[in-house]
Amino acid sequence: MRIGVMIGAERGRYATKVERLRADARWAEEAGLASAWVPQVPDDFDALTMAALVGTEAPSLEVGTAVVPVQPRHPIALAQHALSVQAILGGRLTLGLGVSHHWIVEDMLGLPYEKPAPTIRAHLDVLDKALAGPGPVDVENDLFRVHNPLAITDITPTPVLLAALGPVMLRLAGERTDGTILWMADERAIGSHIAPTITAAAESAGRAAPRIIAGIPVCLCRDDEVDAAVGRTNRILSEAETSPNYQRLLDRGDARTVGDLLAAGSEASIEKRLRAFADAGVTDVSVRVVPIGDGRDELLASSRRTRDYLASLGGSLA
Repeated sequence: MRIGVMIGAERGRYATKVERLRADARWAEEAGLASAWVPQVPDDFDALTMAALVGTEAPSLEVGTAVVPVQPRHPIALAQHALSVQAILGGRLTLGLGVSHHWIVEDMLGLPYEKPAPTIRAHLDVLDKALAGPGPVDVENDLFRVHNPLAITDITPTPVLLAALGPVMLRLAGERTDGTILWMADERAIGSHIAPTITAAAESAGRAAPRIIAGIPVCLCRDDEVDAAVGRTNRILSEAETSPNYQRLLDRGDARTVGDLLAAGSEASIEKRLRAFADAGVTDVSVRVVPIGDGRDELLASSRRTRDYLASLGGSLA
């Protein structure tokens, strides 16, 4: 199982945002991690721009978006952006896509949030052609009539992952993409629902075994600090729990809050939890470091301890 890290989800002063991203990318590179995953937060940095920045600072890392919502972006514009970043990174970009949530697409952006599977399928029709290499992109389907040439880079393929939680989206991910990238999925949900559904779909479509990337919060701490780590995880990462998409996924597992997904405690405790995800079928993890403590100095020290532990894994867990 490959070990990656989530970069770019931290709040902070505007003036230091870019340098903090660069510093985090350099740390991930020096730590020997396998990948860096950058989120698309509604009110923050553009994910693909962030991927380009992170990738130029970390020349050996795979850099992935986790994830770019498709509804606000025409697939040709998205392909132009992704292929431009791919050219900058020399083939290290993995494009994670999703249909987001109603409270973002409908309530924030004023766009319809309906028929998510047909929507992503229509976008993939265009992206399949657009990401295949220089040449004409000629696609007509229920949403798009595209006749547009692209000549940005001959670096192919650009791997595509789909944020897939329910059975329809998981089958689509298996049939049409390289895998799925997850959040709010515990070991039971992955082992009994996600892995078998997407793997069967990939096999039926004649595709390679899909990647399953799990987002997992991690905190290295004393055993008597685990409850505090769970509480902090719930405070800083709980927004997504309100989404019906995530609620349905939680119903398939044992976790009820994001804190229940936290791998916390000693090195041995964290490794045991990570191995449980690997046993469930996870091929990669995207670690969200969760620091604990009172005040800036304690939080920074906690973050360094967890990062040092991640570096000790050498980018994978055998």
